[in-house]
Amino acid sequence: MPPPKKFTVGLVQMAFGTDPDKNLASAVSKIEEAAEEGAHIVCLPELFRSQYFCQTEDADLFNLAEPIPGPTTKSLEKIAKKLKIVLIAPLFERRTAGIYHNSAAIIDANGETVGVYRKMHIPDDPSYYEKFYFTPGDLGYQAFDTRVGRISTLICWDQWFPEAARLSALKGASVLFYPTAIGWHPHEKKKHGTAQREAWQTVQRGHAVANGIYVAAVNRIGHERPNPKSPGIEFWGSSFVADPQGIVVAEAPVGKPEILLASIDLDHLENIRRNWPFLRDRRIETYDGITHRFHDKSPLHKN
Repeated sequence: MPPPKKFTVGLVQMAFGTDPDKNLASAVSKIEEAAEEGAHIVCLPELFRSQYFCQTEDADLFNLAEPIPGPTTKSLEKIAKKLKIVLIAPLFERRTAGIYHNSAAIIDANGETVGVYRKMHIPDDPSYYEKFYFTPGDLGYQAFDTRVGRISTLICWDQWFPEAARLSALKGASVLFYPTAIGWHPHEKKKHGTAQREAWQTVQRGHAVANGIYVAAVNRIGHERPNPKSPGIEFWGSSFVADPQGIVVAEAPVGKPEILLASIDLDHLENIRRNWPFLRDRRIETYDGITHRFHDKSPLHKN
């Protein structure tokens, strides 16, 4: 059976506590609710089984990681098969002792895990100390064939890089999912908060336009303070779906839980690409320089 021309995505915007099992149970409940409301594919936020632990560097927190396949994917495979929906499950992956990834498992509607994406771009910013925990991804930019068609996923910090979105689109994805954990440092919110959130949405809408695809970004909410002496992070939610023109067709509120639904129309995607043929007009023979770190002026510098 060919994939449908139209289907509905569901983004689960929610807060998370300190108990991984309770977070999983809550996520399953939200998945079931999304399916009841008509979602054919559901995406959870980044690292949904825990609070955002990367605010501190603590080796004991590696105990939160699990293998893929593992207990969470096995639980969600049963849910996907029962509900006949596709799931994107972002997890803290334990690959082996000393190698851990920020990953997402893609589970098809028959209950089979059809692939894994490992986050490629790993930040190291105040309260986002991800380089301490995560090995950069080594599976590349992928697209996964599911019951609803070919989709891709990147993760959070990946969403700022146009190369990642382009390569995902070139794999044939119709929807690019961005499970996310992003928010404000409370002391910066008043001065920079609006600009930060608008930049986050704008760059992803740009990926939708430049590649002629749908973009679906799902973020967590809540003020998380793993260290009571630190101000923590206020996760801003604002999950959204943009169409291939960059139009925001659905958007969740700031700081409130929501199951966000949006319709994906592949005929609309094709019509936009026919009128904005960016992929046709790419001058691929001129892009060798993109693989250089920087083009220094001095001939003594090598990229």
